[in-house]
Amino acid sequence: MNIALLHYSVPPIVGGVESVIAHHARLMTDDGHSVRLIAARGESLGEHIPLITMPLADSRHERVLQVKEGLDRGEVTEEFEVIRDKLAIELQKALAGADVLIAHNVCSLNKNLALTAALHQLHTTKKLPRLILWHHDLAWTTPRYLPELHEGYPWNLLKTDWGNLTHVVVSELRRDELAELMSIEPDLIRVIPNGVNIEEFYKLEALTESLLEKTKLMDAAPILLLPVRVTPRKNIELALHTLAELKKQFPQAALVVTGPLGPHNGNNVKYFEMLTNLRKQLGLEGSAHFLAELHDGFLPDEVIADFYRVADALFFPSREEGFGIPLLEAAFSHLPAFCADIPPLKKLGGEDALFFSPDEKPEAVAKLIASHFQTSLPARLAMRARDSFRWKAIYRQHIAPLL
Repeated sequence: MNIALLHYSVPPIVGGVESVIAHHARLMTDDGHSVRLIAARGESLGEHIPLITMPLADSRHERVLQVKEGLDRGEVTEEFEVIRDKLAIELQKALAGADVLIAHNVCSLNKNLALTAALHQLHTTKKLPRLILWHHDLAWTTPRYLPELHEGYPWNLLKTDWGNLTHVVVSELRRDELAELMSIEPDLIRVIPNGVNIEEFYKLEALTESLLEKTKLMDAAPILLLPVRVTPRKNIELALHTLAELKKQFPQAALVVTGPLGPHNGNNVKYFEMLTNLRKQLGLEGSAHFLAELHDGFLPDEVIADFYRVADALFFPSREEGFGIPLLEAAFSHLPAFCADIPPLKKLGGEDALFFSPDEKPEAVAKLIASHFQTSLPARLAMRARDSFRWKAIYRQHIAPLL
Protein backbone atom coordinates (compact mmCIF):
# COMPACT_ATOMS: atom_id res chain seq x y z
CA MET A 1 0.00 0.00 0.00
CA ASN A 2 1.22 3.53 -0.80
CA ILE A 3 0.76 5.72 2.26
CA ALA A 4 1.31 9.48 2.57
CA LEU A 5 1.75 11.16 5.96
CA LEU A 6 1.06 14.90 6.06
CA HIS A 7 2.01 17.46 8.71
CA TYR A 8 3.52 20.93 8.92
CA SER A 9 6.93 19.43 9.74
CA VAL A 10 8.63 16.09 10.38
CA PRO A 11 11.82 15.05 12.20
CA PRO A 12 14.44 16.19 12.90
CA ILE A 13 12.10 19.05 13.78
CA VAL A 14 11.35 18.35 17.44
CA GLY A 15 7.73 17.90 18.47
CA GLY A 16 5.31 15.34 19.81
CA VAL A 17 3.41 14.92 16.56
CA GLU A 18 6.65 14.80 14.58
CA SER A 19 7.90 11.98 16.80
CA VAL A 20 4.67 10.03 16.36
CA ILE A 21 4.85 10.41 12.57
CA ALA A 22 8.40 9.03 12.57
CA HIS A 23 7.35 5.96 14.55
CA HIS A 24 4.31 5.41 12.32
CA ALA A 25 6.36 5.75 9.14
CA ARG A 26 8.96 3.22 10.25
CA LEU A 27 6.38 0.73 11.50
CA MET A 28 4.42 0.95 8.27
CA THR A 29 7.59 0.53 6.22
CA ASP A 30 8.64 -2.47 8.29
CA ASP A 31 5.22 -3.96 7.54
CA GLY A 32 5.87 -3.75 3.82
CA HIS A 33 4.09 -0.52 2.94
CA SER A 34 5.54 2.26 0.79
CA VAL A 35 5.54 5.46 2.86
CA ARG A 36 6.15 9.07 1.87
CA LEU A 37 6.21 12.16 4.08
CA ILE A 38 4.69 15.47 3.00
CA ALA A 39 5.72 18.52 5.02
CA ALA A 40 7.30 21.95 4.82
CA ARG A 41 10.26 21.26 7.09
CA GLY A 42 12.26 18.20 8.07
CA GLU A 43 14.19 15.42 6.37
CA SER A 44 13.52 12.04 4.83
CA LEU A 45 13.69 9.10 7.24
CA GLY A 46 16.24 7.20 5.20
CA GLU A 47 16.19 6.12 1.59
CA HIS A 48 12.93 4.16 1.96
CA ILE A 49 10.88 6.99 3.52
CA PRO A 50 11.26 10.08 1.29
CA LEU A 51 10.11 13.59 2.12
CA ILE A 52 8.18 15.68 -0.40
CA THR A 53 8.71 19.30 0.61
CA MET A 54 5.87 21.82 0.35
CA PRO A 55 7.05 25.16 1.81
CA LEU A 56 3.56 26.68 2.01
CA ALA A 57 2.40 23.76 4.19
CA ASP A 58 4.45 25.26 7.00
CA SER A 59 2.78 26.80 10.02
CA ARG A 60 5.66 29.31 10.20
CA HIS A 61 5.97 30.36 6.55
CA GLU A 62 6.02 34.16 6.23
CA ARG A 63 3.07 34.28 3.83
CA VAL A 64 1.08 31.82 5.97
CA LEU A 65 1.71 33.92 9.08
CA GLN A 66 0.56 37.08 7.33
CA VAL A 67 -2.64 35.34 6.27
CA LYS A 68 -3.11 34.01 9.79
CA GLU A 69 -2.93 37.52 11.25
CA GLY A 70 -5.96 38.44 9.17
CA LEU A 71 -7.77 35.18 9.93
CA ASP A 72 -7.25 35.68 13.65
CA ARG A 73 -9.14 38.99 13.27
CA GLY A 74 -11.88 37.25 11.29
CA GLU A 75 -10.67 38.39 7.85
CA VAL A 76 -10.41 36.02 4.88
CA THR A 77 -8.02 37.68 2.44
CA GLU A 78 -7.41 37.09 -1.25
CA GLU A 79 -3.94 35.81 -0.31
CA PHE A 80 -5.62 33.05 1.69
CA GLU A 81 -7.36 31.84 -1.46
CA VAL A 82 -4.16 32.08 -3.50
CA ILE A 83 -2.23 29.96 -1.02
CA ARG A 84 -5.12 27.48 -0.69
CA ASP A 85 -5.33 26.94 -4.43
CA LYS A 86 -1.55 26.64 -4.81
CA LEU A 87 -1.45 24.06 -1.99
CA ALA A 88 -4.25 22.09 -3.61
CA ILE A 89 -2.23 21.80 -6.84
CA GLU A 90 0.95 20.83 -4.96
CA LEU A 91 -0.91 18.28 -2.84
CA GLN A 92 -2.34 16.56 -5.90
CA LYS A 93 1.16 16.19 -7.32
CA ALA A 94 2.62 15.00 -4.02
CA LEU A 95 -0.15 12.40 -3.65
CA ALA A 96 0.19 10.84 -7.09
CA GLY A 97 -0.14 7.07 -6.71
CA ALA A 98 -1.02 7.24 -3.00
CA ASP A 99 -3.71 4.90 -1.69
CA VAL A 100 -4.10 6.56 1.70
CA LEU A 101 -3.45 10.04 3.06
CA ILE A 102 -3.06 10.38 6.81
CA ALA A 103 -3.16 14.04 7.84
CA HIS A 104 -1.88 14.73 11.34
CA ASN A 105 -3.43 17.75 13.09
CA VAL A 106 -3.65 19.89 9.93
CA CYS A 107 -7.45 19.54 10.03
CA SER A 108 -7.60 19.98 13.81
CA LEU A 109 -5.68 23.21 14.42
CA ASN A 110 -5.74 26.67 12.83
CA LYS A 111 -1.97 26.80 12.30
CA ASN A 112 -2.40 26.87 8.51
CA LEU A 113 -6.04 27.11 7.53
CA ALA A 114 -5.14 27.45 3.86
CA LEU A 115 -3.72 23.91 4.02
CA THR A 116 -6.88 22.72 5.79
CA ALA A 117 -9.03 24.37 3.13
CA ALA A 118 -6.93 22.88 0.31
CA LEU A 119 -7.47 19.40 1.70
CA HIS A 120 -11.19 20.05 2.08
CA GLN A 121 -11.42 21.32 -1.48
CA LEU A 122 -9.70 18.22 -2.85
CA HIS A 123 -11.69 15.87 -0.64
CA THR A 124 -15.10 17.25 -1.55
CA THR A 125 -14.22 17.10 -5.26
CA LYS A 126 -13.03 13.51 -4.81
CA LYS A 127 -9.45 14.24 -5.80
CA LEU A 128 -7.86 12.72 -2.69
CA PRO A 129 -7.06 9.10 -1.92
CA ARG A 130 -8.69 7.51 1.10
CA LEU A 131 -8.43 10.14 3.86
CA ILE A 132 -7.63 9.58 7.53
CA LEU A 133 -7.62 12.62 9.82
CA TRP A 134 -5.44 12.01 12.87
CA HIS A 135 -6.39 14.43 15.65
CA HIS A 136 -3.84 15.03 18.41
CA ASP A 137 -5.24 18.43 19.44
CA LEU A 138 -8.47 20.28 18.73
CA ALA A 139 -8.47 24.07 18.35
CA TRP A 140 -12.20 24.48 19.00
CA THR A 141 -12.02 22.72 22.38
CA THR A 142 -8.83 24.45 23.55
CA PRO A 143 -9.42 27.78 25.34
CA ARG A 144 -6.15 29.40 24.23
CA TYR A 145 -7.15 29.04 20.57
CA LEU A 146 -10.73 30.30 20.85
CA PRO A 147 -9.91 34.04 20.44
CA GLU A 148 -8.42 33.16 17.02
CA LEU A 149 -11.51 31.26 15.80
CA HIS A 150 -14.65 32.62 14.18
CA GLU A 151 -17.87 31.18 12.84
CA GLY A 152 -17.97 30.41 9.16
CA TYR A 153 -15.47 29.40 6.50
CA PRO A 154 -12.63 28.41 6.89
CA TRP A 155 -12.68 28.12 10.68
CA ASN A 156 -15.68 25.78 10.70
CA LEU A 157 -13.69 23.24 8.68
CA LEU A 158 -12.03 22.38 12.00
CA LYS A 159 -15.32 21.42 13.64
CA THR A 160 -17.26 19.88 10.75
CA ASP A 161 -17.30 16.24 9.72
CA TRP A 162 -16.44 16.33 6.02
CA GLY A 163 -17.87 12.86 5.46
CA ASN A 164 -16.42 9.81 3.75
CA LEU A 165 -13.26 9.73 5.86
CA THR A 166 -11.90 8.17 9.03
CA HIS A 167 -11.34 10.12 12.24
CA VAL A 168 -8.58 8.96 14.58
CA VAL A 169 -7.88 10.47 18.00
CA VAL A 170 -5.15 9.74 20.52
CA SER A 171 -7.28 9.37 23.67
CA GLU A 172 -10.80 8.84 24.96
CA LEU A 173 -10.87 12.50 26.00
CA ARG A 174 -10.21 13.62 22.42
CA ARG A 175 -12.81 11.14 21.16
CA ASP A 176 -15.50 12.62 23.42
CA GLU A 177 -14.49 16.17 22.49
CA LEU A 178 -14.50 15.43 18.77
CA ALA A 179 -17.81 13.56 18.94
CA GLU A 180 -19.50 16.51 20.63
CA LEU A 181 -17.78 19.08 18.42
CA MET A 182 -18.79 17.41 15.15
CA SER A 183 -22.05 15.80 16.35
CA ILE A 184 -20.93 12.30 15.38
CA GLU A 185 -21.25 9.04 17.26
CA PRO A 186 -18.22 8.27 19.46
CA ASP A 187 -18.19 4.70 18.13
CA LEU A 188 -17.35 6.06 14.68
CA ILE A 189 -14.11 7.57 15.97
CA ARG A 190 -11.06 5.33 16.36
CA VAL A 191 -8.88 5.77 19.44
CA ILE A 192 -5.23 4.93 18.74
CA PRO A 193 -2.87 5.94 21.55
CA ASN A 194 0.68 7.14 21.34
CA GLY A 195 3.42 4.85 22.58
CA VAL A 196 7.03 4.24 23.50
CA ASN A 197 9.69 2.51 21.44
CA ILE A 198 11.05 0.15 24.08
CA GLU A 199 14.07 -0.82 22.01
CA GLU A 200 15.20 2.81 21.86
CA PHE A 201 14.09 3.63 25.40
CA TYR A 202 16.10 0.79 26.89
CA LYS A 203 18.92 1.13 24.31
CA LEU A 204 18.72 -2.59 23.67
CA GLU A 205 21.54 -4.49 22.01
CA ALA A 206 20.88 -5.93 18.56
CA LEU A 207 21.24 -9.46 19.94
CA THR A 208 18.71 -8.67 22.67
CA GLU A 209 16.23 -7.43 20.10
CA SER A 210 16.72 -10.60 18.07
CA LEU A 211 16.13 -12.83 21.10
CA LEU A 212 13.07 -10.85 22.16
CA GLU A 213 11.64 -11.16 18.68
CA LYS A 214 12.22 -14.92 18.57
CA THR A 215 10.65 -15.50 21.99
CA LYS A 216 7.86 -12.88 21.64
CA LEU A 217 8.75 -12.16 25.25
CA MET A 218 7.53 -8.56 25.15
CA ASP A 219 3.96 -9.83 24.76
CA ALA A 220 4.27 -11.67 28.11
CA ALA A 221 3.32 -10.43 31.58
CA PRO A 222 4.76 -10.91 34.07
CA ILE A 223 8.23 -11.82 32.79
CA LEU A 224 10.26 -13.82 35.32
CA LEU A 225 14.02 -13.69 34.83
CA LEU A 226 16.23 -16.61 35.85
CA PRO A 227 19.79 -15.54 34.91
CA VAL A 228 21.64 -18.80 35.63
CA ARG A 229 23.43 -21.63 33.86
CA VAL A 230 21.46 -24.80 33.26
CA THR A 231 22.66 -27.07 36.03
CA PRO A 232 20.72 -29.09 38.67
CA ARG A 233 21.64 -26.94 41.67
CA LYS A 234 19.79 -24.01 40.09
CA ASN A 235 16.49 -25.84 40.71
CA ILE A 236 15.01 -24.80 37.39
CA GLU A 237 12.35 -27.48 37.58
CA LEU A 238 10.73 -25.57 40.44
CA ALA A 239 10.68 -22.50 38.20
CA LEU A 240 8.83 -24.44 35.50
CA HIS A 241 6.27 -25.87 37.89
CA THR A 242 5.80 -22.43 39.44
CA LEU A 243 5.27 -20.85 36.04
CA ALA A 244 2.59 -23.44 35.23
CA GLU A 245 0.76 -22.52 38.43
CA LEU A 246 1.23 -18.77 37.93
CA LYS A 247 -0.31 -18.95 34.47
CA LYS A 248 -3.60 -19.98 36.05
CA GLN A 249 -3.88 -16.38 37.28
CA PHE A 250 -1.63 -14.67 34.72
CA PRO A 251 -2.11 -16.54 31.43
CA GLN A 252 0.56 -14.46 29.68
CA ALA A 253 3.27 -15.12 32.30
CA ALA A 254 6.68 -16.18 31.00
CA LEU A 255 10.04 -17.38 32.27
CA VAL A 256 13.39 -16.75 30.60
CA VAL A 257 16.53 -18.68 31.57
CA THR A 258 19.50 -16.81 30.17
CA GLY A 259 22.48 -19.13 30.73
CA PRO A 260 24.00 -21.99 28.76
CA LEU A 261 24.46 -25.50 30.10
CA GLY A 262 26.95 -25.68 32.95
CA PRO A 263 30.38 -26.46 31.44
CA HIS A 264 31.83 -28.76 34.08
CA ASN A 265 29.35 -31.62 34.44
CA GLY A 266 28.26 -34.00 31.69
CA ASN A 267 25.03 -34.63 33.56
CA ASN A 268 23.87 -31.13 32.61
CA VAL A 269 22.89 -32.43 29.18
CA LYS A 270 20.55 -34.98 30.76
CA TYR A 271 19.26 -32.31 33.13
CA PHE A 272 18.45 -30.02 30.20
CA GLU A 273 16.63 -32.85 28.43
CA MET A 274 14.61 -33.42 31.60
CA LEU A 275 13.73 -29.70 31.72
CA THR A 276 12.65 -29.52 28.09
CA ASN A 277 10.53 -32.64 28.53
CA LEU A 278 8.98 -31.13 31.65
CA ARG A 279 8.30 -27.91 29.77
CA LYS A 280 6.40 -29.90 27.15
CA GLN A 281 4.46 -31.88 29.76
CA LEU A 282 3.39 -28.64 31.46
CA GLY A 283 2.37 -26.98 28.20
CA LEU A 284 4.93 -24.20 28.58
CA GLU A 285 6.67 -24.38 25.23
CA GLY A 286 5.60 -20.86 24.32
CA SER A 287 6.17 -19.47 27.79
CA ALA A 288 9.38 -20.93 29.24
CA HIS A 289 12.37 -19.84 27.22
CA PHE A 290 15.90 -21.20 27.41
CA LEU A 291 18.14 -18.77 25.56
CA ALA A 292 20.67 -21.60 25.23
CA GLU A 293 18.38 -22.97 22.53
CA LEU A 294 18.66 -19.73 20.58
CA HIS A 295 22.26 -18.68 21.17
CA ASP A 296 25.43 -20.69 21.64
CA GLY A 297 27.66 -19.89 24.60
CA PHE A 298 27.46 -17.13 27.18
CA LEU A 299 25.52 -14.01 26.38
CA PRO A 300 27.41 -10.70 26.67
CA ASP A 301 26.94 -8.80 29.92
CA GLU A 302 25.21 -6.03 28.00
CA VAL A 303 22.54 -8.45 26.79
CA ILE A 304 22.00 -9.86 30.27
CA ALA A 305 21.57 -6.29 31.53
CA ASP A 306 18.96 -5.75 28.83
CA PHE A 307 16.94 -8.69 30.10
CA TYR A 308 16.97 -7.20 33.58
CA ARG A 309 15.49 -4.04 32.05
CA VAL A 310 12.64 -5.79 30.30
CA ALA A 311 11.83 -8.35 33.03
CA ASP A 312 9.26 -7.81 35.77
CA ALA A 313 10.96 -9.84 38.51
CA LEU A 314 13.97 -11.94 39.39
CA PHE A 315 13.08 -15.56 40.15
CA PHE A 316 16.01 -17.28 41.85
CA PRO A 317 15.13 -20.76 43.21
CA SER A 318 18.69 -22.14 43.57
CA ARG A 319 19.44 -24.84 46.10
CA GLU A 320 23.03 -23.69 46.38
CA GLU A 321 24.86 -20.41 45.75
CA GLY A 322 28.25 -19.19 46.88
CA PHE A 323 27.21 -15.54 46.75
CA GLY A 324 24.25 -14.56 44.52
CA ILE A 325 25.20 -11.83 42.04
CA PRO A 326 21.77 -11.94 40.29
CA LEU A 327 20.16 -10.61 43.45
CA LEU A 328 22.41 -7.55 43.36
CA GLU A 329 21.81 -7.09 39.64
CA ALA A 330 18.07 -7.18 40.32
CA ALA A 331 18.56 -4.52 43.00
CA PHE A 332 20.36 -2.21 40.59
CA SER A 333 17.59 -2.85 38.06
CA HIS A 334 14.84 -2.04 40.59
CA LEU A 335 13.34 -5.51 40.16
CA PRO A 336 11.45 -7.35 42.90
CA ALA A 337 13.32 -10.52 43.84
CA PHE A 338 11.78 -13.91 44.65
CA CYS A 339 14.56 -16.06 46.08
CA ALA A 340 15.20 -19.44 47.60
CA ASP A 341 15.66 -19.17 51.35
CA ILE A 342 19.31 -20.19 51.47
CA PRO A 343 21.98 -18.42 53.57
CA PRO A 344 23.84 -16.39 50.90
CA LEU A 345 20.64 -15.05 49.34
CA LYS A 346 19.05 -14.44 52.73
CA LYS A 347 22.10 -12.44 53.75
CA LEU A 348 22.06 -10.32 50.61
CA GLY A 349 18.30 -9.84 50.40
CA GLY A 350 17.57 -9.35 54.08
CA GLU A 351 14.06 -7.96 54.47
CA ASP A 352 14.06 -6.53 50.98
CA ALA A 353 13.42 -9.71 48.98
CA LEU A 354 10.69 -12.35 49.13
CA PHE A 355 11.83 -15.84 50.11
CA PHE A 356 10.57 -19.40 49.78
CA SER A 357 12.03 -22.82 50.49
CA PRO A 358 13.70 -24.45 47.46
CA ASP A 359 11.47 -27.44 48.30
CA GLU A 360 8.28 -25.36 48.55
CA LYS A 361 5.21 -26.46 46.62
CA PRO A 362 4.92 -24.65 43.29
CA GLU A 363 1.39 -23.52 44.13
CA ALA A 364 2.66 -21.65 47.20
CA VAL A 365 5.49 -19.99 45.30
CA ALA A 366 3.13 -18.98 42.51
CA LYS A 367 0.75 -17.49 45.08
CA LEU A 368 3.62 -15.42 46.53
CA ILE A 369 4.49 -14.07 43.09
CA ALA A 370 0.88 -13.51 42.05
CA SER A 371 0.17 -11.54 45.20
CA HIS A 372 2.94 -9.11 44.32
CA PHE A 373 1.74 -8.54 40.78
CA GLN A 374 -1.86 -8.18 41.90
CA THR A 375 -1.07 -5.48 44.45
CA SER A 376 2.02 -3.59 43.24
CA LEU A 377 0.87 -0.47 41.37
CA PRO A 378 4.21 0.04 39.55
CA ALA A 379 4.24 -3.60 38.44
CA ARG A 380 0.66 -3.47 37.21
CA LEU A 381 1.26 -0.22 35.35
CA ALA A 382 4.43 -1.60 33.75
CA MET A 383 2.71 -4.74 32.49
CA ARG A 384 -0.28 -2.81 31.17
CA ALA A 385 1.95 -0.30 29.43
CA ARG A 386 3.98 -3.05 27.79
CA ASP A 387 0.80 -4.72 26.55
CA SER A 388 -0.93 -1.59 25.28
CA PHE A 389 1.55 1.22 24.76
CA ARG A 390 4.56 -0.26 22.96
CA TRP A 391 4.70 1.06 19.42
CA LYS A 392 4.91 -2.44 17.98
CA ALA A 393 1.86 -3.50 20.00
CA ILE A 394 -0.04 -0.36 19.01
CA TYR A 395 0.73 -1.00 15.35
CA ARG A 396 -0.34 -4.63 15.53
CA GLN A 397 -3.52 -3.94 17.54
CA HIS A 398 -4.69 -0.67 15.97
CA ILE A 399 -2.79 0.75 13.01
CA ALA A 400 -2.49 -2.38 10.86
CA PRO A 401 -6.27 -3.05 11.09
CA LEU A 402 -6.93 0.62 10.26
CA LEU A 403 -4.84 0.37 7.12
